[in-house]
Amino acid sequence: MRALALLLLLCACEGKKTDPVVVAPEEKPVVTPAAQPADPTALVKGHNNFAIGLYGKLPQGNVAASPASITIALAMTWTGAKGATADEIAKTLHFVGDQAQVLSRWGQLSQSLVDPKRPFTLRLANRLFVDQHRELDTIFFDINFKTFGARMDAFDFQNQPDDARQKINTWVGKQTEDRIKNLLPPRSITSATRLVVVNAIYFLADWAEPFQTSATRPQAFHVTATDAKQVPTMHRLGSYRYAHEGGAALLELPYRDLDYDVVPTHPTNVAMYVLLPDAVDGLPAIEAKLADTVRALQGKLAATQIAVSLPKFTIDPPEPLQLQKTLEELGMKLAFTPSADFTGISKDTAEPLFISGVMHKAFVKVDEKGTEAAAATAVAAPGGGPPPRGTDFVADHPFIFMIIDRSTGLILFIGRVADPS
Repeated sequence: MRALALLLLLCACEGKKTDPVVVAPEEKPVVTPAAQPADPTALVKGHNNFAIGLYGKLPQGNVAASPASITIALAMTWTGAKGATADEIAKTLHFVGDQAQVLSRWGQLSQSLVDPKRPFTLRLANRLFVDQHRELDTIFFDINFKTFGARMDAFDFQNQPDDARQKINTWVGKQTEDRIKNLLPPRSITSATRLVVVNAIYFLADWAEPFQTSATRPQAFHVTATDAKQVPTMHRLGSYRYAHEGGAALLELPYRDLDYDVVPTHPTNVAMYVLLPDAVDGLPAIEAKLADTVRALQGKLAATQIAVSLPKFTIDPPEPLQLQKTLEELGMKLAFTPSADFTGISKDTAEPLFISGVMHKAFVKVDEKGTEAAAATAVAAPGGGPPPRGTDFVADHPFIFMIIDRSTGLILFIGRVADPS
């Protein structure tokens, strides 16, 4: 399974030229310390509540998003927000604690997520692209550099906005193995742009128990109660954590983990969760009570012999999601108006900053190995003949998927498969 996502946030204003910005020092980033870091349990719980709320605002059809990417990019911007603007961003993202506490915890959490000792690839990249004619507060850059490792590039937005746009797109492509191309469409960067905040996340992992390609075959997928089509569907019989209650089933598909290789019953660090309604057209009802459904089913997960049928799918939208309306509906309104207070980024009252747009794009591909470019995983079959057939989990109609870092409980990606063809 390979998944990539990123968020781009534009802070724009209209006005005069000022002196060039001071470039942040090139040194190894460190996490900003806090005397009392925010409670990690509260932080993860709040983030996951934001993720569920965000999902409820996403467009219909196939869709994927990385709430972790969105949160980090908005947290970077939040470091320069003041007053009611900062309060709204914090409330929307479900932050608990003061800014130093929250940033310290998110900085620590980001570092733990990308620990190179983990047996999969998870990368985070953060960047601040600034207008070379605009003087911005160096404290803002210093905080983001120390907390998120975000370096800064200065471009001539005022005179060469399209050249800047193409350079940012090139940087994004490099961070995402060229899976995310042309995140910024033509005319998305203008001479009024003063700051672009970008986060990119890249995930690459093998299934703990791969699906055999020889078992993949066409199978009907019911797009609606009356419309079905044949799609390549993977099949595997194995022991998985599973729960069923209230008209829906939740299946945990673990990714390969070093501990799992030694002790197959050991829970892995990262897993995909597939939430499947019983009824072919039952997804809207499940989505209406998503948080309660997920919470109830996660608490009942237990190892079960499961015959899994899961379609191969790729989500690769041609255009990014425009998240301004979504974030406004979730409570973040002031930041998008000229009344926004980003004086922690710039104190120039002649050109007050506000957010002109938030763009997000995700790519997800699921196949038999778990990724499109990785070594196959060797699996030792138990002795004593084939195991008895157990519960069927047949994902032959629309479902929700989540990729969760189990060591923290953090939702990294969330999405919907409405039509895998």
